Amino acid sequence: MRGVSLPTPIAERVLDLVARIPPGRVMAYGDVAAYLADADTAEAAEVPGEPGESEEPGEPGSPAEPVRLGPRQVGRIMALYGGGVPWWRVLRADGTHAPGLEEGLRKLRAEGAPLRAGGTRVDMARARWDGGAGGTGPDPRSSGAD
Repeated sequence: MRGVSLPTPIAERVLDLVARIPPGRVMAYGDVAAYLADADTAEAAEVPGEPGESEEPGEPGSPAEPVRLGPRQVGRIMALYGGGVPWWRVLRADGTHAPGLEEGLRKLRAEGAPLRAGGTRVDMARARWDGGAGGTGPDPRSSGAD
């Protein structure tokens, strides 16, 4: 039986960034990847492989194969290790959560995140966090766009 491994250094960076997203603000999976790429554009990431994939170093999909961090890799890291951070503040670019994570919308509502008409999606233009220190930027509850 294969156990869950400890987070890789890039997974730790993803989790650290997600932990800093202020209440009521959000980032898309791609925003997280882009922010970390901007912070260190030359870094390649080691992302955990899918269950059942090869364990041989250098084989496609193996945990030892370096890959560029993108939205799917951020999603994989969040699925494996995101339970200890405010996972509900990371969503799809269209302002929805992945299937099975609908509880996140309730949590964002409670935090005062702005929603689009109909109340089933976050208003990404108003709620998106740019990674600024202390959650700088317009208040997500204001009527203005970012």
